[in-house]
Amino acid sequence: MPIFRSFRRSVQRSRCLAVLAAACAALFCSAQAQTEEAQRTQIPSGPYRIAGTVVNAKSGSPLARSRVTIVSAKNRQSVQSVITSDDGHFEFHVPAGKYSLGGAKRGFIAASYNQHDQFSSAIVTGADLDTENLVLRLAASAVLTGQVLDEFGDPVRHAQIAVYREEHSEGVSRILHFRDASTDNQGRYEVTPLDEGTYFVSAKASPWYAVHPTSIWAGAAEPSQVDSSLDVAYPITYYGDATEAEDAVPIPVRGGDRLEADIHLNPVPSLHLIVHVPEGGAHGVTFPILQKPAFDGLDQVQSSNIQNVGPGVYELTGVAAGRYTVRMPDSNGQMRESIEVNLNSGSELDVSSGSLTGKIKATAKIEGATNLPSQLQIELRNSKGRVNTAEVDAKGEANFSDVIPGRYEVAARSPMQSYSVVGIASDAGTISGHSLNVSPDASLTIALSLVGGSVTIEGFAKRAGKEVSGAMIALVPKNPEANRDRLRRDESDSDGSFSLLNVIPGSYTIIAIENGWDLDWAEPAVLSGYLKNGQTFEVGDRSQTPMHLADAVEVQAK
Repeated sequence: MPIFRSFRRSVQRSRCLAVLAAACAALFCSAQAQTEEAQRTQIPSGPYRIAGTVVNAKSGSPLARSRVTIVSAKNRQSVQSVITSDDGHFEFHVPAGKYSLGGAKRGFIAASYNQHDQFSSAIVTGADLDTENLVLRLAASAVLTGQVLDEFGDPVRHAQIAVYREEHSEGVSRILHFRDASTDNQGRYEVTPLDEGTYFVSAKASPWYAVHPTSIWAGAAEPSQVDSSLDVAYPITYYGDATEAEDAVPIPVRGGDRLEADIHLNPVPSLHLIVHVPEGGAHGVTFPILQKPAFDGLDQVQSSNIQNVGPGVYELTGVAAGRYTVRMPDSNGQMRESIEVNLNSGSELDVSSGSLTGKIKATAKIEGATNLPSQLQIELRNSKGRVNTAEVDAKGEANFSDVIPGRYEVAARSPMQSYSVVGIASDAGTISGHSLNVSPDASLTIALSLVGGSVTIEGFAKRAGKEVSGAMIALVPKNPEANRDRLRRDESDSDGSFSLLNVIPGSYTIIAIENGWDLDWAEPAVLSGYLKNGQTFEVGDRSQTPMHLADAVEVQAK
């Protein structure tokens, strides 16, 4: 299950990356850049050099005319940019300090030095630190293109394309919706720019010739005269011509690739779904919501073919039979819990089936604080990693409607601070921890007790006494499965240093893993092999003074 990241660290990293990206964009948007540059402070010249070469991440060849930018870690308004020479060389003269380094070039993905997800390695200048032989790698933008063809080999116009990407930022391998596109008049689609990774693609369309008569069951006087070969639909189809996500063929994408992924649609008999809807509801006629499981999410299934075939009876057609998640509204418009069913022609659904969803009103109090921060968000995360989020309003309340019955982890965060939920109070009593059970048709009022992270942990990552740059640093709480929101991550800088922010007092083990960024580090079984060689310590009460680790953290091989 996912582990919540160090949110404030993420925000700081993201802001530095955003500043770098904005500055690099000046190469291509000079008018905007001139406006932005007026708001920045040039980094003073100093005795130390930050120098190196920008190269193509795939071929290793130098990239001339790239824009390289450094940003002071202490003052993000202190920015300096240069354009690389014909051999890709760049050079800055700066005072002693810590700097974010990033580059950009047309046709390449802008990136920071040693960037992994929202983390990167800062460049630290000072005596005996080599900062003059850096290699900044930029991956060329990749293009994913292809054609959607029907059963006759003809192009399918205006097919809906969905692109999914495998990612590890939450500590487990998940495949999530990434981007949408559509086909042109030749049935072609193109998705760019794409960075390196593993992708999946699906296509959704309807046969142009399809006709969907009502069924005899629904009251037709005699059998339909429509040829059954016209009463068809295209199932959602993935690259590899699979109709279920688990059978989709992955598409490995590397920098500079231009990959072709054609998808062939084949018709199947159209679903004739009978829906029983109580008449006279306060919200009029409401219909079930069909969703198709797609990797670690759900795709909405649209159907405009809904016909009234009798009192309180409707027929839905034009959708392929198969496995679906169905959300059923009641006569008052309130949604019921999702149910997974295999739908075939003649299947019947009754809106009175399924348990009603619940409602939750949450208030929060932060230990040691009198006021709540702005933009405080409360999250409910279920066992499948799906998240409901609500922002605390001016009344100090976060309201959730349509909560599917089940068990949830409750978390809280704001843009500049992360928190841990240490208690949940309700009419039923106080629960220690941050798990909550939501029963069908529940209407809960809960009060959350939060602890804000306030301690900074600083140290060095080394192997055999030598500093290691770019290692993944993970601060793992005792009993990590029950304290996911206390885990913190960082990336070691060029001198091996790291800084973990917003740490909550408690027992921890710190580990450093080289090239560990694609590990499922949120899985207890994966962590256990590294924790036994980690460094264990206690973090005391809140302190504004950083806690320095006396011993370096030994970097472990992946």
